[in-house]
Amino acid sequence: MITHLVNLFFPPICCGCNGLLLMNEKTICTSCRHAIPLTNHHLFAENEAAQKFYGRLPVEYAGAFCYFHKKGIVQQMIHKLKYKGEEEIGSLIGHWYCDDLRSIGDFDVIVPVPLHKKRLKQRGYNQVTTFGKALAEGLSIPYDDGLLTRNVYSKTQTKKNLLARSISGKSTFGISYSEEHHNKHYLLIDDVLTTGSTLEACGRTLLEIPGSRISVVCMAMSHS
Repeated sequence: MITHLVNLFFPPICCGCNGLLLMNEKTICTSCRHAIPLTNHHLFAENEAAQKFYGRLPVEYAGAFCYFHKKGIVQQMIHKLKYKGEEEIGSLIGHWYCDDLRSIGDFDVIVPVPLHKKRLKQRGYNQVTTFGKALAEGLSIPYDDGLLTRNVYSKTQTKKNLLARSISGKSTFGISYSEEHHNKHYLLIDDVLTTGSTLEACGRTLLEIPGSRISVVCMAMSHS
């Protein structure tokens, strides 16, 4: 009864179009769900996400679930996830993506790109946590958000070019591991794949672990 009263005064709206959700819809409406531009990267090993890392990071696999277009549905969803506290969006995308990733191969541990502790305190959460935990549940593997740390706090990297981002990223991340972390296949995750510089820096840090292998997946990939 309480839920019905809450919905009466604060009706649930779609995270994509802001329209009212029907009784059988949750988080996103059926129309927006079908309008999400999927990448289908899991069908092609040599996909455009993997090409981002050629000569930069030896990834086993790289991919993103959908495309990120300016003023599109996915931008709206990621914005709400990242800045409006609507963390259920990450869970939703994670559960959708599991079916694709099961066909890729065996991963041992999911590791998120970390936030600096100051940024984490400001936002209150890492926007990829629910995404990662949904993947961990669906793939039946651990989620480890304590392996990597972000040592450098920066306001934004939006206006930096690729070279500047790469240089600044070299000492940005730290790692704390033991022998139990050796010889594992790490699935590194983030929200949106753009230049790949942050993921490259994280991946290189993970490769400091003896015998480690790296794959990368994101919720979305920037697309013109």
